[in-house]
Amino acid sequence: MSSSTPTKTPAVSDEPARRSLMKWLLDAGLRRNMGLIFALILLCVLGALTAGDRFADTNNAMTILRLAAVTGVVSIGATFVITIAGIDLSAGAILALSTVWATTLSGQMFAQNTTWLVLPLTAMAIGAAAGLVNGILIAYGKVVAFIMTLAMMAAARGLAEIISDKKTQLITVDEFLQAVGGDFLGIPVIVLIFIVVAIGGWVLLNRTTFGRRTFAIGGNMEAARLAGIKVERHTMYVYALAGLCAGIGGFMLMARTTTGSATHGTGLELDVIAAVVIGGTLLTGGRGTIFGTILGVLIFSTLTNIFALNNLSLSVQLIAKGAIIVIAVLIQRQLAVRQSRT
Repeated sequence: MSSSTPTKTPAVSDEPARRSLMKWLLDAGLRRNMGLIFALILLCVLGALTAGDRFADTNNAMTILRLAAVTGVVSIGATFVITIAGIDLSAGAILALSTVWATTLSGQMFAQNTTWLVLPLTAMAIGAAAGLVNGILIAYGKVVAFIMTLAMMAAARGLAEIISDKKTQLITVDEFLQAVGGDFLGIPVIVLIFIVVAIGGWVLLNRTTFGRRTFAIGGNMEAARLAGIKVERHTMYVYALAGLCAGIGGFMLMARTTTGSATHGTGLELDVIAAVVIGGTLLTGGRGTIFGTILGVLIFSTLTNIFALNNLSLSVQLIAKGAIIVIAVLIQRQLAVRQSRT
């Protein structure tokens, strides 16, 4: 008789689960952006040391997030543009145009007679349309992105001044101000919008075909074209997306300031590009990170808040921002060199 030896059932290991979690964290950009996380923590410590309870207060934290929300949403769209090795200098002007167009007297009367959603929908439509014009002329008209968006910056700002007659337009639609300008569960609605747009942007860039095509075009446009990607059409979509984000930022700023103005968003494009670049998105294209962009926006917003609490001049703030941009780019370059050697 032959005796059979019972086989032992192998123990179930949780190692694959841990690896999957680690992979997800790395995909989220934590490792690549640890320097930015550390810089943000240092800024928070600096703020607590120099401004004390005024900085550590919960209301001040919400102030920082409100300050970051509009710039953050516009920066999400700019991340896609810069990832395809493009540039957009018109974001601030498109935002201003969207606020002015949405807050015209006829537009507000229509909103009061129908629904307050008319205002944000108008702002988003104007932003997307302006971005689409950028995309069509860059992709199919072969106009250099720098020149096209510079022209759009001037044209959109000028059109906003004509529509508003260079006057600030007050918002009289109370339902809109309450819905978008208020709080939900103690959190400002514009901050919640920023979170939703950031999550949507991260999923779109990292988990969809649209995102993979964005990386491919930025990495090597000709190779992407040979691989069957319709480069021109995708470029057009990316700029339209950036314009849409500017429109979303526009109605968020409308709710925060209760106005529409041709002066809204002045200089915003520089803050946006700086936040995207220090966040780790390469100006040469091919690599982009939504998580890094968010960190870049929070770093600048926290820095501005610290300077305001300590009554430092705007000139000093600008010098500090310039230094941070240069240092961040140098660090990113050194990390890229090290990664290429490994």
